[in-house]
Amino acid sequence: MTKILLVEDEPDLGAAIKRTLNQEKYIVDWVIDGTEAWNYLESHWTQYNLAIFDWLLPGLSGLELCKRLRSQNNPLPVLILTAKDQIEDKVEGLDAGADDYLVKPFKMAELLARLRSLQRRSPQLQPQQLTIDHFTLDYNSRTISYQNQISNAKVIPLTTKEFQLLEYFMKHPHQIVTSDQIRNQLWEVGADPISNVVAAQMRLLRRKLADFGSNSLIETVHGVGYRFNPTGNN
Repeated sequence: MTKILLVEDEPDLGAAIKRTLNQEKYIVDWVIDGTEAWNYLESHWTQYNLAIFDWLLPGLSGLELCKRLRSQNNPLPVLILTAKDQIEDKVEGLDAGADDYLVKPFKMAELLARLRSLQRRSPQLQPQQLTIDHFTLDYNSRTISYQNQISNAKVIPLTTKEFQLLEYFMKHPHQIVTSDQIRNQLWEVGADPISNVVAAQMRLLRRKLADFGSNSLIETVHGVGYRFNPTGNN
């Protein structure tokens, strides 16, 4: 699960980037104003894995956003988008705290490649696999498999949202997480999901886990949220 904050005030370009990122299974919050973007970044509800800032924005500029992040020792990887293509502009952007710099116009394939590169270099770098209890998440194949002592590993047939949900729980074992935390992390701001969307997804996920004998793995903590209770961590 990778959540990206996209800050781009050109409507056509912003929509095209968001559409491309969604097709690649990224979760994207798109805003057009630098001040609004800072409000998102200061929120304790959502944790972003990557950010894409246009240089020139209403309110705070992309460079100002970078400087604020770095002044708070926030390591969020940032890609700056700009039409400024002089070497001194690139130096200014990188010195402000950007991790990479992409000049407009650009191909979406290059944007995706640069984001993959940032993920590899990020201090939040993910391992190739995450194993909790009998479950193994493979980031390369984007699959989660189940294996116990008496059977071979079997891939669990999950939808994109079910995969993201189980990944989230695997990253937070034995922790109580609320429906609001899940909704803010796994859905885009402004998507306006129905009020019971988390509960509905939980029912679907539990149904599939039950097929593998793990129907009681995710506990409902009544009035609070949910807790993932693996028997042990590998």
